Amino acid sequence: MAEKRIHNFNAGPAALPLPVLKEARAEFLNYHGSGMSICEISHRSKWFDDVINDAVARTRRLLGLDDRYEVLFIQGGASLQFAMVPMNFLGPDDPADYVNTGTWATKAIKEAKALGKKVAVAASSEDDNFAYIPKSMALNPSAVYLHLTSNNTIKGTQWAEFPDTGAVPIVADMSSDFLSRPVPMERIGMIYAGAQKNIGPAGICMVIVRKDLLGRKVDGLPTMLRYTTYAEKNSLYNTPPCFAIYIVQLVLKWLEETVGGLAAMDEINRRKAKLLYQTIDLSGFYRGTAAADSRSLMNVTFRLPDEELEKKFVAEALAAGMGGLKGHRSVGGCRASIYNATGIEAIEALVDFMKDFEKRNG
Repeated sequence: MAEKRIHNFNAGPAALPLPVLKEARAEFLNYHGSGMSICEISHRSKWFDDVINDAVARTRRLLGLDDRYEVLFIQGGASLQFAMVPMNFLGPDDPADYVNTGTWATKAIKEAKALGKKVAVAASSEDDNFAYIPKSMALNPSAVYLHLTSNNTIKGTQWAEFPDTGAVPIVADMSSDFLSRPVPMERIGMIYAGAQKNIGPAGICMVIVRKDLLGRKVDGLPTMLRYTTYAEKNSLYNTPPCFAIYIVQLVLKWLEETVGGLAAMDEINRRKAKLLYQTIDLSGFYRGTAAADSRSLMNVTFRLPDEELEKKFVAEALAAGMGGLKGHRSVGGCRASIYNATGIEAIEALVDFMKDFEKRNG
């Protein structure tokens, strides 16, 4: 029987590539002749060694990583990284800069300050309700790192380019746009990304960290809160969420072999976003909430003339086979999350629905 699937615009957990889901289904009961599910095999087995090593190798190829970087898998999502980053990299007198572009950046700053670290907010867009990406920053050249959130799922903003911070490495929370486009790794000291938005299911966070930052050891950290624990044990110090890592591996395989890499993925994502933003801008009925030069290619946020129409829009869209269009509870409105796995056909269906809804309600 054919699967009845909707167009999934959820912000996270979010859409996964259909070929990945089908491949996982096909080998779920008997993974590679083991007679066991991927959920049953030992994380110390050759089967799982092959999974995690292939995931690391594909990540290295996709991002063009050299030997200066470690690729790690850590539980706790991106939210744990808000604390792990300052815990591992900042001693009592070490300064760090942060850019505040909304909810997740705000939380990262709060965690670092709660640990008593020397944190400065180098730039913020709070003055306009985080509707834009700051153009200038007051950077400390002695900072250990500059932390930024590359894409804001709630406010619908994204760094179009990573800033040039000179000798200060960028630590980027890329949870919602990781592997959606090429990354200038020469500016990056660390990337962390919760998998559930763009590269896999919930349960794992991918961390890519430069080895010189790993050398900044802070005394007294618990074993499981040290990056070196994961680097020294290939992320296998304890039992990892094997299924989540396996799905990430399949997504990486899809990105590399089917899509053709990050430049190709970026081109597709730009086409998708352009089609949706053009529909909003030309309508006179829908209104985008992010500044035009700061718009996200992953999370398109917009409003309708009133909240009752927004509720009607979300309900009728779901009935028409398009889910996840309700805006975040903290801001309201509507939001279409159009991550890598959300294809152009989903955007075309949404655009057609939006035009029809406007005709009937505008």
